[in-house]
Amino acid sequence: MKIAVIGATGLVGTMMLKVLEERNFPVSELIPVASAKSVGSEVLFLGKPVKVVDMQEALAKKPQLALFSAGGSVSLQWAQAFAEAGATVIDNSSAWRKFPQIPLIVPEVNAGTLKATDKIIANPNCSTVQLALVLDVLHKAFGLKRVVVSTYQSVTGSGLKGIKQLQNERAGKETERTYPHQIDLNVIPQGGIFEEDGYTVEESKLIFETRKILSLPGLPITCTVVRVPVYGGHSESVNAEFDHQFDVEAVKELIRLTPGAVLQDDPANALYPMPLFAADKDEVFVGRIRRDFSVASGINFWVVSDNLRKGAATNAVQIAQYLLENKLV
Repeated sequence: MKIAVIGATGLVGTMMLKVLEERNFPVSELIPVASAKSVGSEVLFLGKPVKVVDMQEALAKKPQLALFSAGGSVSLQWAQAFAEAGATVIDNSSAWRKFPQIPLIVPEVNAGTLKATDKIIANPNCSTVQLALVLDVLHKAFGLKRVVVSTYQSVTGSGLKGIKQLQNERAGKETERTYPHQIDLNVIPQGGIFEEDGYTVEESKLIFETRKILSLPGLPITCTVVRVPVYGGHSESVNAEFDHQFDVEAVKELIRLTPGAVLQDDPANALYPMPLFAADKDEVFVGRIRRDFSVASGINFWVVSDNLRKGAATNAVQIAQYLLENKLV
């Protein structure tokens, strides 16, 4: 298949190329696209250099799939044009997620809702992907009544600028700030700009997207997003209350059997998920599973995943694989 990767030189775009290689995706022609300053440069794919082109040239090549990871404004400007030219667009930005007619997909949860007529498909926010994968299986078993989430998000979620700020601060260098405060030796309880209700954009995204993916528009869910000085992935502390009684061991077994999830829950041996060990892995790691004794049917657990992989690039490629395997492209 002809595949265009828009934003091919960025953190997520680079990871998309890596995941396409790892999964032996049948790419007949790769069309890497980037901003004007990168046009004419090269990216490596399957050990060979491939020239970066601009958007118009990519569009003229008529790819069957277009993986977008170049920001919301670029997606809003160009995704429709690629779709009208016959491509199926998988967009990693927030641009299309709120449109009711646009599918928002975590393949393990709701890929079955996809149709051949879906020409633009939204990839969820990275923190939502790992959360939805776990909540879905628990809701089907016990019924979600309420969810409280606190995220501990890696600087890689802010792209190269976030990484650079942390690296420069650790080296004692002057740096351009992506965050409103120093991130090294600090945690910042802010993800994106603040909205009128006091929540940040990242918090509102997680709430809306989780409801949409699980098809639970009325799910009581609240969130606090925190940025932390780590590279390996996003972590989440989750408290869930259920409609029905549950057994903790049954929850662990459900996680163990969930495709894409890995149970890491052996506190006696200090085994629990951490971004240090989730880095460069595709799975969602779950541990610290324990009953919440403050309510009739509540549970606490800890979720970690590499936000560049499962939270972005891998999830997008998995969507593409599903489309291909089910002859939807």
